[in-house]
Amino acid sequence: MSKFADIQIDPAIIKRAARGDVRAHEILYRAFATPVYSLCLRFTRVPAHAEDLVQETFIEVMRSIGQFRGEAAVGSWIRRVAVSKALMFLRSAWTSRSQSLADGWDDMTPGDAASHGISRHPDDALDLDAALAGLPSVSRAVVWLHDVEGYTHKEIAALMGKTESFSKSQLSRAYQRLRPMLDVNQDGLEANGAAVRSY
Repeated sequence: MSKFADIQIDPAIIKRAARGDVRAHEILYRAFATPVYSLCLRFTRVPAHAEDLVQETFIEVMRSIGQFRGEAAVGSWIRRVAVSKALMFLRSAWTSRSQSLADGWDDMTPGDAASHGISRHPDDALDLDAALAGLPSVSRAVVWLHDVEGYTHKEIAALMGKTESFSKSQLSRAYQRLRPMLDVNQDGLEANGAAVRSY
């Protein structure tokens, strides 16, 4: 789960924000801007796009805060708004390239793990960001939503306008794509450990 759930906001601040209090809006922005940016950057991989999505997220948050019922933590609600904005951005990018959500698996450049940002040196730790960056954007989004943000396949399917089996399939494919990178790294770490033990 991401940092959203760890951030505590006084309910009085939320009520003030719902009434249009600019200072309360600023408090919410300062509290959640960094995790929103991190989440958006995971989806887009482009800092400028992530910054734009932060602004879009908070415009929506300030516009809709009056409808927030407090049934969950405000951080969970803001996270959902950010995820929605990020997915809308990705959908528009896919649409503009005439791609559907299922496309992209053959778009990767052929090659070994090193060509996808994974080090060939066995003593280097696996760079998870680089490994995720090697995935198509849809699969990366599904992995992030499922494994990090804790969304269920049903929730992911609803967010993406697809079926649960689509979400499960994307996650399975992503794991298949990531497994060789993890295996390469694990083999390297084991070999490095054996070398250290032989001294």
